[in-house]
Amino acid sequence: MSDDLARLANGVLWPGFLGTEAPPWLLSELRDGLAGVVYFGQNISDGLSALSASIQEANPDALIGIDEEGGSVTRLESATGSTLPGAAQLGALDDLIATEATGAELARRVRAIGGNVILGPVADVNTDPRNPVIGVRSFGSDEHLVSRHVVAQVDGIQDGAVAACVKHFPGHGDTHLDSHHALPEIALDIDEFERVHLEPFRAAVDAGVDAVMTAHIIVPAWGEAPATLNPRVLGMLREWGFQGVIITDALDMAAIRETVGIGGGAAQALAAGADLLCIGNPTNPGAAALPDQDRRDFLAARDGIVAALRDGSLSRERVEEAAARVAALASLRRAAASELSAEPIDFDAAAVVDRAIAVTGGTLVGASALAVVDARQRSSLAVDSAAGFVSEALAAGDFLVRLDVASSSADAQQSALADAVAANGRTVVLVDRPDADAGQRALVERAAVLDPAAAVVNVGLAARHPLPLPTVEVGAASRLGAEVARERLLGRAAEQLIEAG
Repeated sequence: MSDDLARLANGVLWPGFLGTEAPPWLLSELRDGLAGVVYFGQNISDGLSALSASIQEANPDALIGIDEEGGSVTRLESATGSTLPGAAQLGALDDLIATEATGAELARRVRAIGGNVILGPVADVNTDPRNPVIGVRSFGSDEHLVSRHVVAQVDGIQDGAVAACVKHFPGHGDTHLDSHHALPEIALDIDEFERVHLEPFRAAVDAGVDAVMTAHIIVPAWGEAPATLNPRVLGMLREWGFQGVIITDALDMAAIRETVGIGGGAAQALAAGADLLCIGNPTNPGAAALPDQDRRDFLAARDGIVAALRDGSLSRERVEEAAARVAALASLRRAAASELSAEPIDFDAAAVVDRAIAVTGGTLVGASALAVVDARQRSSLAVDSAAGFVSEALAAGDFLVRLDVASSSADAQQSALADAVAANGRTVVLVDRPDADAGQRALVERAAVLDPAAAVVNVGLAARHPLPLPTVEVGAASRLGAEVARERLLGRAAEQLIEAG
């Protein structure tokens, strides 16, 4: 392999890696021009700042990115749950000052660990309530609301000397498939798609967002290729005047890996107009992941680029253009960080979440304890929606049982509810898809018969069809959301939570 071509390819590659320390192969590639790294939950430890320092010592221009959205999606707090508001909560509150402040706090936290790119905010308009991958990660289902909050959060993040990357272009909100596992096709009327789903991205571009992440979705009106590999789709951004970095969603997702492969996807994405290739999280294959999965995936992407450069299907000029944009972003963010004020940010996340949470379907009467039946669906690769920290924070040492409504029998469900009713406290059914999951709704209806004083906590999209019990609409599968919901159920003011720390 030509060292020259490999180094050129390195300038547009953004891999994940295994472990909480930079492996030797990664440091070697960083010294040879690798664009940077993306952190995932398995990289997080108390030594994260030292890890970032070692990466930037190997390459001072390294871009260090992280999926840190607040609410249901966090990497920095993946072990314990996010302590920041999520997009759906901010959209429900519709306070642009709170959204911008959340962006500023996200930037502060990421900057504190040596990061300089946040893969957010989500600019998708979630118009399909069945959506398994966006949902409460979106500010809402109205394009105007989503647009104004995307701009506010971009401003907060980038004023904090961190690059924002809006996602998932051209819009992942009108699908019921998860591109981590499949290749979604959106057959929505194209005029409606352009009017609704493109609007927040236009607004972000007009606001000066640094980066845009692509979606692995097909819009038939624009061709058969997924957006990540589609020059017509990515070309729209340049037609709008966007001069920033186009970043691919992870190339290890099934929508790419199981169709054209990581190597083919890397070369085709660059040819289509992408600039920085997110390779993905090497732990995603689960038990099938090899000890060197991170390096294997990286080499698959680089080899694909080099092969395409050699056979002429990818021009050198295109890769040089992409690498130049990536380098310009690194320079921009390094200069912004050097000029940033060191003044601390005064941000009360619990107060924001308390204002965003609504109680529907009845009045809550205070209780001395809670008996929680956790009936949420399983987590996805994108969202750790069923993580134990949500139910644990809600129960806080009180009665707690986990129930898989998809596989458990009616007798097992009745037994779990009966145990909760018999426990010392108010029965609480914890759900995340009350409209899309008939099993969750049936469980709530069964709980209402068994214990009319029970309540529901919903951490997913707000129920459009009323539930038969008072419902705390949290709008995020986060630790903070669960803690505030607990205060509501116990009849205590949120100020007590805030004062407690």
